[in-house]
Amino acid sequence: MILCSRSFFVSSFISAVALFSTLPAMKPAAAVSGCPTPALSRIQRHIVSRGETLESIAASYNVAPTTISAMNSSVMNGVVTIGTELQIPPLNGMVVEVPRGQNWRQVAVKYKVRPDTLFEVNGCQKDPRVVFVPVIPGTTGSPKSLISTSSTFNQPQSVDISGYPLANSTSIGLGYGWQIQPTTGDVFFHSGIDLLAPMGTAVEAIAPGVVVFAKEQGTYGKVVIINHAGGYQSRYAQLDSINVQLGQQISKGDILGTVGTTGQPTSPQPHLHFEIRASGSLGWEAKDPKAYLSK
Repeated sequence: MILCSRSFFVSSFISAVALFSTLPAMKPAAAVSGCPTPALSRIQRHIVSRGETLESIAASYNVAPTTISAMNSSVMNGVVTIGTELQIPPLNGMVVEVPRGQNWRQVAVKYKVRPDTLFEVNGCQKDPRVVFVPVIPGTTGSPKSLISTSSTFNQPQSVDISGYPLANSTSIGLGYGWQIQPTTGDVFFHSGIDLLAPMGTAVEAIAPGVVVFAKEQGTYGKVVIINHAGGYQSRYAQLDSINVQLGQQISKGDILGTVGTTGQPTSPQPHLHFEIRASGSLGWEAKDPKAYLSK
């Protein structure tokens, strides 16, 4: 077992993150068949808003608070500051510089991660200088590997999550899965379904849970995200208005907001972009919402 002090981990995180920030933007490894985009290319930026805590931000992105702390030197003693920009990785882990004279395989051995997993998480790069290691940063001892952990972050349970986010059943404007963008001809993966509905239609929670995100976010526009029991999550996007707040306990059928056209809608007609996600080893994994819809 490799034992390291907390100060060693903190200094390593800061050094590696600082080096990562000076590197040119990494290109997706799409040319390598079967390889995902490198984790470091999927880091998101989050501006801390009033009322948010490290724990609430971590929950909304399905990562451990220590993962965010390790990635951001501005997080002091578990406290985030309003207006600060945070770097949020796509899954639990930390940025590590490959030491001079070593390779990524030796890094995998050190952090007790399977080499093939580390290789794929980093986009199947041949010889990266900086890698993202899928472990939960610890305060003492060796990091906790996501490959062997039974953490609730990665274990969705079998529970009944079903309902309908609108008062009446409606047509689907765009389904789940690989689609062709009608205006550009580009192929893209649609992570939810577009339920056609007039502007201003009330949007309802499909199941009880807690609001972990309720504001505008990129292409989602105005979006409400609810975490449910058993490691499931529902997302209601491109809303015109939001009627709930961060941390609010939600019952099935509660009004979350109204149908709108904010963000970057993928269907030309007014609709609700609706998603179901389950907690998995690579974060919140999109599921086909049709399997969870019922009236």
